[in-house]
Amino acid sequence: MSRVSYVNGRYVPHDQAVVHVEDRGFQFADGVYEVLPLVSGRICHLDQHLDRLGRSLGALAIARPVPRRVLPILLAEVVRRNRLADGLAYIQVTRGPAARNHQFPVAAVPSLIISVWPTKAVTAHQLENGVAVVTRPDQRWKRPDIKSVGLLPNALARQSAKEAGAVEAWMVDDRGMITEGAATNAFIVARDGALLTHPADQRILAGITRGNVIALARAAGIEVGERPFTLEELKNAREAFMTGSTITVLPVTKIDGQPVGDGKPGPITLRLRALYAELRRS
Repeated sequence: MSRVSYVNGRYVPHDQAVVHVEDRGFQFADGVYEVLPLVSGRICHLDQHLDRLGRSLGALAIARPVPRRVLPILLAEVVRRNRLADGLAYIQVTRGPAARNHQFPVAAVPSLIISVWPTKAVTAHQLENGVAVVTRPDQRWKRPDIKSVGLLPNALARQSAKEAGAVEAWMVDDRGMITEGAATNAFIVARDGALLTHPADQRILAGITRGNVIALARAAGIEVGERPFTLEELKNAREAFMTGSTITVLPVTKIDGQPVGDGKPGPITLRLRALYAELRRS
């Protein structure tokens, strides 16, 4: 069965899902998005994702294309039409089509796109052995806390990681601190056993999975520190992992070609992955 997407009030075959050539999302990356996990036909963490979508829209002064209460209805219909049980749902909102001008148009109508697709699961090999990441300079704009569609620096970093034989790039800012991954949040278990991740300020995107993992860790009695950590702390860590809607909690066992800890997924990482699996099932 062919895929179906929602574009500005219409459900259309995915290969016919188009927006106007002067849509500001295309010309200026003037838009935001959300990626929501779909498990057994159910959108997970829906309210959290819609809250963040609202924050991103507000930060860019983009009007809601439909009332918030309508989005779950549209999402459910796209899922139903695609007969997809497990995968990802994608929402993108742009300021809409307008004559090309850097200033915001006065009467633009926002564009709304919703689509879904299946995803590749984390492999047994990745879980057993962990994955490699590389560190790269953080060259993104200064508001990565807004989930903007302007992702070229992220794409360049992820491509660089692939070319280096890694699955992700972790960003190092001008203070020498690890901020986050190109498409993930970064965690380490420090030498003293504390779980560390960058605070959710304007330097990172406050990942939904990140926030849920922190809550699960604290409920399990694991000490959590939301503070920046250095590249040196990263390379001396006991454990490392990254979080995201697609991967949930994925062990990191190699940084810039060097092993993390003993080079194997650590007990705190594996415990949090198991706890997150229980959260998703519930």
